[in-house]
Amino acid sequence: MSDKKHQTLVAKLVGTAAALAAAWVAQQVISQGWKAKTGHKPPKPDDEDDHGLTELVLATAVTGAVVAVARVLATRGAAKFTASKDDKKLDPTD
Repeated sequence: MSDKKHQTLVAKLVGTAAALAAAWVAQQVISQGWKAKTGHKPPKPDDEDDHGLTELVLATAVTGAVVAVARVLATRGAAKFTASKDDKKLDPTD
């Protein structure tokens, strides 16, 4: 495998792992915050509890937005990290 393909594969793997971890952390933070504020976990679409449509839509919107932002930031951070590591490997002065 050429170095370029290997670097691209590593960057994709690191980016995917970072995005998954960031999404999980964001969901945990939202869940804990929601529970602290309302006294129960955020509702899910398949829950049969007596949650109103407004609460369901709000929980879904907040969770989706925060998870999306966390994934983007994690992916960008991972890309910068792998690029900086690749630059150091290619720098002949090191």
